[in-house]
Amino acid sequence: MLSLPLHYKTQQTLSLSLTTTTTTIYDNDDDTSISLYLSNSVSAMAPEPTIDDPKRVCVMDASGRLGAALVERLLNKGYAVHAAVKTHDELQVFDQMPKKNLRVFRSDPFDYQSIVEALKGCSALLYSFEPVEQEQDSFDQELMAEVEVRAAHNVLEACAQTETIEKVVFTSSVTAVIWREDRQSTAEFQERNWSDVNFCRDYKLWHALSKALAEKTAWALAMDRGLHMVSINAGLLVGPDLTVQNPYLKGAAEMYENGVFVTVDLKFLVDAHVCALESTSSYGRYLCFSHVINRPEDAVKFAKTLSPSKVVSLPTSWEVGKVCQERISNKKLNKLMIDFKS
Repeated sequence: MLSLPLHYKTQQTLSLSLTTTTTTIYDNDDDTSISLYLSNSVSAMAPEPTIDDPKRVCVMDASGRLGAALVERLLNKGYAVHAAVKTHDELQVFDQMPKKNLRVFRSDPFDYQSIVEALKGCSALLYSFEPVEQEQDSFDQELMAEVEVRAAHNVLEACAQTETIEKVVFTSSVTAVIWREDRQSTAEFQERNWSDVNFCRDYKLWHALSKALAEKTAWALAMDRGLHMVSINAGLLVGPDLTVQNPYLKGAAEMYENGVFVTVDLKFLVDAHVCALESTSSYGRYLCFSHVINRPEDAVKFAKTLSPSKVVSLPTSWEVGKVCQERISNKKLNKLMIDFKS
């Protein structure tokens, strides 16, 4: 059994004598403040919402690229947002956002009580987990899988204990779907498929292992506790910060050859999450991608975005002009979003 490093362990003992401080941060162009609730081990209690409050949702982790974009979109749509971040050092992502309905909480997914405080009064949670690069570099990659599983367990358990929570939108990955022993099969991957965790361990596909185990943990808890959960199984999120070190890219050549190397742009990924949140008919898992890389020229173009200064050439085994058969479908998500307006 793997054990977590000390600073990941959930604090089990809370002292009633702890004093809580509220730090208020002001934007230079707006005299409306963001309140960040901080204490030694537990966030301050948020005031109870009134009947006139807009619909209140929580975004966790709100400091990541997806999380910050979700916060901004939801604020612009009129939601009141609880933005959960790990530390107050991550507040700069909210500098240009409207502050009226935004509250920022320090909420570590390994500190159960801080999760509960961030969720108070919220009708839904949009959850994603992406370890920072320092964490990925510092710890055994298989240990990181256990870390992500424990985080998912804590968050779903907290949702189950929060009476106001009606829905959880859980961000997972296409890599939790596509890896299996029989890679010669021509069957199309759909939402019912799961990556083989033993295969992922054997081939050191740690990102896929983490996402598959964490999502399975979340689904087990959601079904056991009667939570309405929807998962968004996203392709590789593209953008200027994407590097060759991204753990999703382990096995990229095999994904390409198998017709399952898919990417998603930020706007479409945010649209999918908001649609899943707002739709009364959303259920289960949704494969989410906006582009399939299955042509040699697309693969070369993508590789150049990762290493602009390097000369990129096709592997000799790839035939120029050959198109790999697309073997993954997002028809379920497209059907859900057919009438969605962002």
